Amino acid sequence: MAADHEELAYLGIAEAALLIRGRKLSPVEYAQALISRVERHDGRINAFLRFTPEIALADARRAEAEIMAGHWRGAMHGVPYGLKDIVDYAGLPTTAHSAVLKDNIAPSDAAVTQKLRAAGGVFMGKLATHEFATGGPSFDLPWPPARNPWNRDHFTGGSSSGSGAATAAGFLPMAIGSDTGGSIRNPATLCGVTGMKASYGLVSRRGVFPLAYTLDHVGALTRTVSDSAIVLNLLAGHDAADPGSMPRPACDYTGQIGRDIRGLRIGVIRHFYAEDIVADPEMLAAIDAAVEVLRGLGAQVRELRIAPLQQYMAVNRAILTAEAYAIHQQWLRERPQDYGAITRERFFAGATLTAADYINATRLRAKLTSQFHQQFEDIDVALTASAHDPACRIDDAAANDYTYGRQARSPFNVTGSPAMSVPAGFSSKGLPLGFQIVAAPHQEALLFRVGAAYEAATPWTRRHPVLG
Repeated sequence: MAADHEELAYLGIAEAALLIRGRKLSPVEYAQALISRVERHDGRINAFLRFTPEIALADARRAEAEIMAGHWRGAMHGVPYGLKDIVDYAGLPTTAHSAVLKDNIAPSDAAVTQKLRAAGGVFMGKLATHEFATGGPSFDLPWPPARNPWNRDHFTGGSSSGSGAATAAGFLPMAIGSDTGGSIRNPATLCGVTGMKASYGLVSRRGVFPLAYTLDHVGALTRTVSDSAIVLNLLAGHDAADPGSMPRPACDYTGQIGRDIRGLRIGVIRHFYAEDIVADPEMLAAIDAAVEVLRGLGAQVRELRIAPLQQYMAVNRAILTAEAYAIHQQWLRERPQDYGAITRERFFAGATLTAADYINATRLRAKLTSQFHQQFEDIDVALTASAHDPACRIDDAAANDYTYGRQARSPFNVTGSPAMSVPAGFSSKGLPLGFQIVAAPHQEALLFRVGAAYEAATPWTRRHPVLG
């Protein structure tokens, strides 16, 4: 099938799978179209740290040969993807966007990489991140920061910055990111795509450079909810080599998509974004409008009050800072100059924490988690903010520092709950807005059902940035 390159740029995984399996779209043609798009535009976006068109074309040719031979591997067969550059791909550098690891060659694939390769995916390259998945958009690292495709003068969100930018820009239909305090959901919100952090332990982290062992999650950024569910079907599963991995029965995460949401009980944690930290008026209005859309679809909506947002944030910050310092302690002593200034400052803060600080944080974490999970006796899903503000300018350090902490994502790293960021419109400056849907542990299928219903009732995912 001869297809318009712009059309292929925004082809979703589900649609691509149908075309490829039906031999109406060549995986090689698909890969070539996206390669051309990256070559034309990524010099202004900086989504890729290492672009691998030669690997992509080899993968695409292999996928096409298998299709022609009648062998179908599933929905990712012949579909391009990228990896945040903390995720190992055997034989390529895993740099974490840092001079510390600029010469670090991955000896083997990460677990998620293994699954994507076995599924016939087409690997397009390694994607920008904030250094070691923390910090912010830094200009003192070996590679430039990724920029927001909706306005390249603005921030992508992080730390999975390249994953958000590449997905929004039509370079990839799916990119792998990681999430320790919101690092999948932040770029998803600010770049206008869908970002999913599944329940803690559902997706293996083996082969992914850690930030904080007890908070880290790995997941996908896609342009639609249904594509996110397709990817989770592939990535979910127990891995004995990941100490945090938890065995769960197999589940089809797409199984509830398309069902209506009449009668579902939605608890809106409005105090997170209207009282505890007051959101930008446009973001607040967009979230409230999303609530009304869901109410109009037949959901039973009520406000839900839980512990103040600041308590969750303090717990996340203490645990993350302590665990990150433990990982980086030796390098910080031996080669602090190799870190960017923002990362170095954040990691050194861990040296000031005591064992009592860490233990008290973990005890409060257990209390907050239990209290939050009890709420699902009376609701099916919760809804709240993701980012409290649209993307600020990328070169405004003060604005980045101010807005980075204005978020409601980290509570669900503390609780380990599945949480998904969904697009909710645009600001008056044309920058994406979004919100979060949260479920009880291992209720991802229900989360996708609600997100897909909202997505079908709104036009936001059909709008794309103009790259020029």
